[in-house]
Amino acid sequence: MASLMDQITNFFGGNTADREGLHGLFVNELKGIYYAENQLVDALQEQADAATSDEVRNAFLQHKQETRVQSERLEQIFNRLGIEADEMECDAADGLIDDAQKVVATTESGSLTRDAGLIIAGQKVEHHEIAAYGSLHTLARVLGYHDVAQILQQSLEEEKATDKKLTMLAESFVNEQAASEGDGTYADRDGDYDGTTTMGTGSSSYSGTMGSSGSERGGNYGSGTGAYDTGSTGSGYSRGTMGTDTPGGGFSGGTSTGGDGSRGI
Repeated sequence: MASLMDQITNFFGGNTADREGLHGLFVNELKGIYYAENQLVDALQEQADAATSDEVRNAFLQHKQETRVQSERLEQIFNRLGIEADEMECDAADGLIDDAQKVVATTESGSLTRDAGLIIAGQKVEHHEIAAYGSLHTLARVLGYHDVAQILQQSLEEEKATDKKLTMLAESFVNEQAASEGDGTYADRDGDYDGTTTMGTGSSSYSGTMGSSGSERGGNYGSGTGAYDTGSTGSGYSRGTMGTDTPGGGFSGGTSTGGDGSRGI
């Protein structure tokens, strides 16, 4: 039985008009993510400046440098395709950046609550980019742009790694201490962090919209505590709900809804 990729390739392979339309879609999606990456360079600097902990600040600064490289890779792709590097406004990216600005505006400066909010905002951006690069990777393969697909794969893997890194940061200390701030029990951010998971863990098979390059990743919310790979798995995704707060164990008993697998966010 032919794979999904083979079926897609065969479907578009026999119709010149369809292939031209698919090429146009591919170029427009390239322009959209090129716009997003260029906007994010400035946004990531603002988010780093607003962060409370050095760990979160450094994570955003590191990803800012990766984002510059990713933008340069897209310029290489435009060049290989023989077209001018150009942007197409992306409302999704603009909205996600606005969300991050709202987090800064509505949280207290110097609090780990702000860091928790910035991590959530950052992961929303990562999920958008993972979907964009995953879909572009698949389209490149369908269109026979195999060298371009390899370039896109590099950026896709970096986005997945950043998403995982932000999850680990949240689980290592940010979420727990932010919760303590809300209770008035957190007094010293220089104290020891015990690394307790507070928003649960989870993993799922995550891929672009056309099924490209799935990977196992954990979310911020979901079920269970403890090891990073604990939780529910499945293809596709649905939002996990937060469970109850238990001493020493963070949020537990989270559940998920949806019929196509589940993941934490």
